Amino acid sequence: MGKVYLIGAGPGDEDLITLKAVKALKKCTAVMYDRLAGSGILNYLNEDCEIYYCGKEPGCHYKSQDEINNMLVELAKKGHTVGRIKGGDPYVFGRGGEEALTLLDENIEFEVIPGVTSAISVLNYGGIPITHRGLSQGFHVMTGKSAKELNHRWDALAKLPETLVFLMGFKSLPMIVKNLIANGKSKNTPCGVIMRGTTALQKKAIGTLETIEEKVREVGISSPCIIIVGDVVTLNDKLNWYERKPLFGINLCITRGKEQSSILKEDLKELGAEVREINSIKIEPTKENLKTYIDSLKEYDYIVLTSVNGVNIFFDYLMENNYDIRNIKGKFASVGKATSKALRSRGIVPSYEAKEFVGEGLLKVLEPAINKEDKILIPCSSASRDLLKSKLEEKGATVHKVSIYDTVLGEGGDLSQFERINGVIFTSPSTVKNMVKLLGKDAFLNKKNIAIGPVTLKELQANGIDAVVCKEHSIDGLIDKVKELWGDNNA
Repeated sequence: MGKVYLIGAGPGDEDLITLKAVKALKKCTAVMYDRLAGSGILNYLNEDCEIYYCGKEPGCHYKSQDEINNMLVELAKKGHTVGRIKGGDPYVFGRGGEEALTLLDENIEFEVIPGVTSAISVLNYGGIPITHRGLSQGFHVMTGKSAKELNHRWDALAKLPETLVFLMGFKSLPMIVKNLIANGKSKNTPCGVIMRGTTALQKKAIGTLETIEEKVREVGISSPCIIIVGDVVTLNDKLNWYERKPLFGINLCITRGKEQSSILKEDLKELGAEVREINSIKIEPTKENLKTYIDSLKEYDYIVLTSVNGVNIFFDYLMENNYDIRNIKGKFASVGKATSKALRSRGIVPSYEAKEFVGEGLLKVLEPAINKEDKILIPCSSASRDLLKSKLEEKGATVHKVSIYDTVLGEGGDLSQFERINGVIFTSPSTVKNMVKLLGKDAFLNKKNIAIGPVTLKELQANGIDAVVCKEHSIDGLIDKVKELWGDNNA
């Protein structure tokens, strides 16, 4: 018998997932998730985890609640550690209680992992504090779904001075407004509606109970959304930190493997972009090829590392073989900011460091130091170019290029909402080839495509895909190009 985790995934921003949720997800062998959970949470799953989408689209549920309950039981009885991933918190209108009771009836162990509820977090991202001294001393959270069937005490709600929050209430907005005004709430009471809060699709309409329906139509808001009624809504502009970020509203796709995406992803998110990772490449180590060289490492004058993968696989192999790195007398050289950071994490400061993520950049800083007697080792991908090797050999150096990993087609991940993407970032010819295999070249014809360098640009052009190239072939160069294309929400 397995176990079930009922996991709150937060409102949509991947960073609002809790540490406990991440730890649980790494244990899961099967997960079931809803659309409101956000696909970013799938990045925390193990590669062999089974993934089931439960739908929950408005008016079009792919699975009924009974079917979901039965599937939880079935997977657990098969011995799976199941993650039932829900947007927000499992027990805040998430029907998590019903699922827990079903598991209890079947004597299946379960654990509830709370999530950040949208009732508070979406308001934060919209510049609206749910309470504020002098404006609201409390709040009331209610479901807005199926307003005609709700048992709310409208007469009581209309008299409350605190903030009123209605979840899942888009279609019920006219009824909510009508009932509040009919029961004595002033038609001039501030009211706001926030759609898809905490994501790149966030939209906000601000008005009063009298005008909010018209404002919603003007802005173009649709489900899912949250309705807020109360004086705290008046702070939405002053406290509007999220929508002021330079890349707010932009949804970008990074196509490299997840191990290499972290620095670029965090930098883009800090600027306000929503970032989707599609792992188009997968790394398969071939570190056994180092066996021939490990005993002679101390003879090399330079060890050149051209990727984060190269750093990690090289040093992991040394550790597995109990190799004392103090025996290495040669100098280290690295390509790109991320590679240098990975090397420093191993306690090695590169003597030669190219900021740009291309071989030409490293040649520029390394070539003047090379003598014809030098011996150089380049542990790298089997798909890497021979540029460094050939140019350094022209200087008279002895260069051994050893393949320590292969770059193969990745699993891709959740590709279902690729149409939402504004721009795609390509960091190598391999990412281009594999993304075309995963989605077809037509998927990129209406996107803004960015190539980190000229070699990647050439591969895009060979596939008939228009793209721009970074002036500086590095992560910083990518950030600069993104800001140039979309800065200040210039989508």
